[in-house]
Parts: sequence; structure tokens; C-alpha cells
Amino acid sequence: MYRSKIKGLGFYVPDNVVTNDDLSQRMDTNDAWIQERTGIQERRHVIRGEDTTTSMGVKAAKIAIERAQISKDDIDFIIFATLSPDYYFPGPGVLVQRDLGLKTVGALDIRNQCSGFVYALSIADQYIKTGMYQNILIIGSELHSHGLDMTTRGRGVSVIFGDGAGAAIISRETDMQKGILSTHLHAEGQHAEELALIAPGMGQRWVTDIIRDNDPNDESYFPYMNGQFVFKNAVVRFTEVINEGLEANNLQVSDINMLIPHQANLRIAQFIQQKFRLEDDQVYNNIMKYGNTTAASIPIALTEAWEQGKIKEGDLVVLAAFGSGFTWGSAIIRW
Repeated sequence: MYRSKIKGLGFYVPDNVVTNDDLSQRMDTNDAWIQERTGIQERRHVIRGEDTTTSMGVKAAKIAIERAQISKDDIDFIIFATLSPDYYFPGPGVLVQRDLGLKTVGALDIRNQCSGFVYALSIADQYIKTGMYQNILIIGSELHSHGLDMTTRGRGVSVIFGDGAGAAIISRETDMQKGILSTHLHAEGQHAEELALIAPGMGQRWVTDIIRDNDPNDESYFPYMNGQFVFKNAVVRFTEVINEGLEANNLQVSDINMLIPHQANLRIAQFIQQKFRLEDDQVYNNIMKYGNTTAASIPIALTEAWEQGKIKEGDLVVLAAFGSGFTWGSAIIRW
């Protein structure tokens, strides 16, 4: 059996910066209100016609491929995590294969929202370990801004989310002391509707229904979040899944060099940091400038932390995510 490792990282965010003050021109909110509740100061939004979920993923992927020092022809498989695909179908995985000009390798789409990148990493890890593939491209990319209710009605959700993409090359590693030590995945579907976008959906209201009715009061095609309920569940599940990963590898909290949590809310990340008594240099957060980019948040943060020299060879890196579904997961990595 082999071990898998992250061989290359890259991320892309749009140039268009949207500050809290910018949002206050469109809805009844203000900088202090947003920062107090989320820690977010600004985020990036795609200007229509300039980028898509796929194109952002492709840009991030090109950087990751170059840094991995491999050819695009070395990629054996693609895993793309997103809740905001370009089309209802097909998924963006095949579009990446086309736009990068890759061989006719397999492409898998992951619909696990905020936990999407951790799920993608776990799947890639299994494929590498079994020897089925040697180099897998995984992408987390989100274009939220085109699907948010940018009015006062939607401010509780819309101020949180931003656009962007992160990518990683997962490759075979023969040194069993390095790489992904373990991943841990969970789901609890009984709370699915507490953080969801209900329509369009085959079982509820389809696109044709929305167009036909043209109901300005219909909120089913905007994201809904029971914020306090999500927060309470998130802090519990983050704690559990981090501990699960450490225990599976006979590690202690003191062994953690870098924790990168999904950038859902700065208050959640700060709660987890205090819970585990970690120092500021042991946790990386960038939600302040990018907002919540869902499946893209962990690879963007991981790439930035690595670029800034905060992650070094031999470090123990812990990734953890919680989100819609509810789904959550962690990955324990020896860099």
C-alpha cells in the first residue's frame, strides 16, 4: 500500500473586492454588524462574464500543477467539489478535463458543500493508497455571488459568502512517515434543511416552476441558514472530528503545528482555537478578506498558509470542516 501526499497547491480569487461598506449600500447592514457576527471585512465577487466556477477552478489547478512539477498529462483523475456548478448537469469535473486539455481521465463531482474539499481529499487518498491512481487533481471552487439575495431580506446569509477556488495535486508517496495519515468523514441528514437551498430541485420546485410563477416572495431558490443552530452543531462536530483524527494516529493536541478549519465564521474558528488551547500561530484564518468560500475555503487557506511559510516539512497539519448536510470531516497530514 502507498501513502498519498499533497504535492502542489494553488488558489484563485476574483479581483473584485466587495467590502462591508459596499454591501451596506445594497441592504440594511453595516461594517460593525457584519464583523461582530462573522469577523468578515471583505470578500471577492465575480463580475458577470469574467469567471465561472469551472474557470476559477482551472486557474487554481494550473498553479497547483506547476508547483507539483508534473505535466497535465500525468493527472490520472479529477475530483471537483462545489455547490455552485456552472450547469445543473454535467458537473464541472468534466469541464475541467476539457478546459485543461487532459486525457480522457475520470472526473468525479462532490456535492458536500463546506465539507466538500475534505471529502474530495479523502476519496483521492483512498485511490492513491490502493495504487489505482498516481496523481489526482482535486478542486474546491465556488461562485456564490450570483445566487445570493442581495437585499435586506437575505442579509443574514448573503454577507457571509464569497467567490474563489483552491486546488491540490495528490500524489503517491513511498515514505510512509509523510503524507495524509488519515481522514474521517461524517453526515447527519436529519438536519439537512437547517442549512440548504431547496429549489431548484426535482422533488420540490423546478426551474420551470420558478419561471412560470415569477413570485417575488419565493425564497426557495436562495440559501437558508438557521445560524444559531448551525453554530452550536459546528463547534461540537469540529471538536469531535479533530479529536477523532488525533486519537486514530496516537497524537495529542500539542502535536498540532497548524490547524486549518473551514472558514465558515471567525467566531467558530476562535471558539475551536480556545477549546484546544492553540496559539495564534497554530491556526490559520483568512475569512476576514475572502468570506466563506465553502468548498474552496480550506484549499485557499491551506495554500496561503504554505505560501507564507507557516507550514514546513515535518509539520502536523490538521484540516477540519463542517457544513450543510450536515456533513463534517477532518484530515490529519504529516507535511
